[in-house]
Parts: sequence; structure tokens; C-alpha cells
Amino acid sequence: MSDDDVALFAEAAKGDITSFDTLVRRHTAKLYRVALRILGDPADAEDVVQDAWVSAWRSMGQFRGESAPTTWLYRVVTNAALAQIRRRRPTVPLEPEGQAESSFADSGPTPEQAALRREKVDAVLHAIALLEPSQRVPLVLRELEGMSYEEVAAVLEVSVPALRSRLHRARVALLAKLEELR
Repeated sequence: MSDDDVALFAEAAKGDITSFDTLVRRHTAKLYRVALRILGDPADAEDVVQDAWVSAWRSMGQFRGESAPTTWLYRVVTNAALAQIRRRRPTVPLEPEGQAESSFADSGPTPEQAALRREKVDAVLHAIALLEPSQRVPLVLRELEGMSYEEVAAVLEVSVPALRSRLHRARVALLAKLEELR
């Protein structure tokens, strides 16, 4: 979060709707991407992000500044996504095709190489979608969103060693899912 965003957050916490609107416009895409990767359903992800922003607006004044404001926003959207998972009935995850853009989706020099790469990315995204939420969330935040260990630990409200342990278990489970999908 830039210094400008920190100032906007402080103003929004005081009730300035214009500052809050600017934060919403700047950060909704990132929060949506996280929610989509956790939930696997675009409509659910949109609902969760909307709910997270409403929740953020209501509780911004209670932000204690113990973490970066963006870390707090990620925590709000992650908690909303996990609550959504608890509320809904078990479903089969969507196929990864058409989901959020992938940071690893580079087209190769030939169409065949690009298609093969896309298949691999789709397989990984599908395997991630099959993980339990407790494994999927830290993996999404760390590996797909590129957050630091400290940031992810703050979002999940766990220690860095506990996060490292969760990530290790998530990576092992991901490899097992990829083997199953072969």
C-alpha cells in the first residue's frame, strides 16, 4: 500500500466516503482475485468482495494499525470467503478455464507451447481448487498473490512458523492432488 493509500485509509476510517471510494477502486481487483482463487466461483467471489467492503467500511474505525491496511483488507476478504465456504453446501469446484488471470500464463513462442503451458496452469489451478480451504488460502496468498510470509501470517493471524508449517502441508497436498489428476 502506498503512502497515499495509507492516508486515504486514515481519512476513510474517519468517515470520508470519497477516500473510501478511492480505496475501493484501487483494491477491488486484487481482493476479487484472492476471493475467486479461494472460492472458485466468480459470483461468490463478487458477493464476498462486496460483503468485505461493507464490513471494512463499518469497522475501519476499529483498525488498530498493528498491520498494514492492505493486510487488514486481505484478512477481511479472506475471512468473508471462508465464511462463504462454511455457509454453502459442498460443490465440485469449477474447471479453472475462464477463472482469474494467472500470473504464470506466459505464451510460448509457438501456439503448441502456449497450449501446453495453459494446460499445466489449468491443472495447477484445478488442483488448488480441490484443496481444503485451510490449505488453499495460505497457498493462494503466498504463491499466487506473492505476499510475504509476514503478510500472510498477519492475514491469517498465525505466527510465521505456523504459516510455514501450513504452507508445507498445502504444498504436499497440492503435489498429491496433481498426481491424482494425472
